[in-house]
Amino acid sequence: MKTKNFHWHVSGPNFRDYHLLFDEQAAEIYATTDELAERVRKIGGKTLHSISEISKLQTIKDNNKEFVGANDMLKELMADTKIVIKAMRAAHEVADKHDDIATASILENFVDAAEKRHWFLFEASRSGDGSGH
Repeated sequence: MKTKNFHWHVSGPNFRDYHLLFDEQAAEIYATTDELAERVRKIGGKTLHSISEISKLQTIKDNNKEFVGANDMLKELMADTKIVIKAMRAAHEVADKHDDIATASILENFVDAAEKRHWFLFEASRSGDGSGH
């Protein structure tokens, strides 16, 4: 949700580039959550039921600020992506412990995709202030 929020609210000289980057990444993240939820259901687990349940369990902090500069958006999403990568690695360890090779395989691909998202955010942030100057 935060990536989509930043997609909607980014502004500045690199608006188009960041707008498209955040939209692409938000779509990837949503697809990841959908595939993981379907895997959980496939193996008999329960998934999230509501926004309130998500808010009780979330590990990524919301950003409700009225304005966030583009470079701050990039930095925040990089930090959040590191949290997601760490969580997926921990989930991979659980899958390995239970000899669940299908879930482990899915997570390996998702870790790779998250690392790529982090890389893109990092490279975009290298312009200094995130505005291309």
